Amino acid sequence: MKRRSAIRAAAALVLFLLLALPAWAAGGGDAELSDNKSGTFKAGYKAVKEKDYRAAIDWMSKAVAENPKDADAFNYLGYAHRKLGDFDNALKYYGRALELDPEHRGAHEYLGEALLELHRPDEAKQHLAALDKICWLSCEEYRDLKKAVAKYEQAPK
Repeated sequence: MKRRSAIRAAAALVLFLLLALPAWAAGGGDAELSDNKSGTFKAGYKAVKEKDYRAAIDWMSKAVAENPKDADAFNYLGYAHRKLGDFDNALKYYGRALELDPEHRGAHEYLGEALLELHRPDEAKQHLAALDKICWLSCEEYRDLKKAVAKYEQAPK
């Protein structure tokens, strides 16, 4: 009887893992599609995806004013600044995203990439190590930053 219960419990766990892990590993869904995100955030996200970084900064600045605890908005605000070459603000906003959510995978990835652009690979590797712990199983942010670090290390000096 105990063996049958153990088998059922193991089967239930396997079923749970098969159903839940793919969504968890993928981040559980895109932040921009979340119902709790404002129209302002969604407009900023759209501007980021369209590579209209000045508009993204305007929208995301409004989004963080509306919700000063939105780590996703701070992350994209940092991203837009970085893409325009404003690394001081990029680092500031990535840092704020990580203050709000120390396990924010996107902020760790993008901050690591910014640090590589600033020729600070040791600090970038700290964010890669953080992602390795956060993701448990490999996640896209970890894989992307790992590729960026490898590319940086292989580039001629």
